[in-house]
Amino acid sequence: MNRVLPYPVLSVALAATWLLLNAPPTPGHVLLALAVGLAVPHAMRPLSPRAVRVRAPFALARLTVIVLVDMVRSNLDVARIILGLRRGERRTGFVTIPLDLREPFGLTVLAIILTATPGTLWVQYDSDTGHLLLHVLDYTDGDEWVRRVKDRYERPLMEIFA
Repeated sequence: MNRVLPYPVLSVALAATWLLLNAPPTPGHVLLALAVGLAVPHAMRPLSPRAVRVRAPFALARLTVIVLVDMVRSNLDVARIILGLRRGERRTGFVTIPLDLREPFGLTVLAIILTATPGTLWVQYDSDTGHLLLHVLDYTDGDEWVRRVKDRYERPLMEIFA
C-alpha cells in the first residue's frame, strides 16, 4: 500500500480538489483526478523533509501569543493607515536584518510570521550572508525593525529549533 499510495491523505485531497474544481464530475475528470492523486505524491516523495524537533514547547507557546498580538496590532495599524486615520507622513521602506538563525524550519516559520503580519513582507534572504531584506509599510527607524525582528521572533525561534 505504501508503494502505491505513499501519502494517502495527499492523494485523496488532490483527487477531491480536482473534482471540486472541475464540477460537475465527468468520467474523464474522475480518471484525471485519480491520475493526479496517484502521480503527484510519487513526485513529492523525494521532497520529503526531515522530521522537525521542537526543543522548547513553552517558547513555542510564548511565540504564538506574541505573533497573535502583533498580528492584531498590525491589522489595526494598517487599517488606520488605509482609512487615513493616522496623521503625518507615512513612508514605506526596506530594512536589511542580519540574522543569526540558519535552521531551515526556523527560517520558514520566520518567513511565514513576517509575511502573514500585515504591513511587512519577507522580500529576500541571502543564505551566504544571513541577511534578510524586509519591506515595511510604516518605515520608522531601521534599527528599531532589526531589534523587533531579532528580539520578538528570531531569538525564540532559535530556542525552539536550534
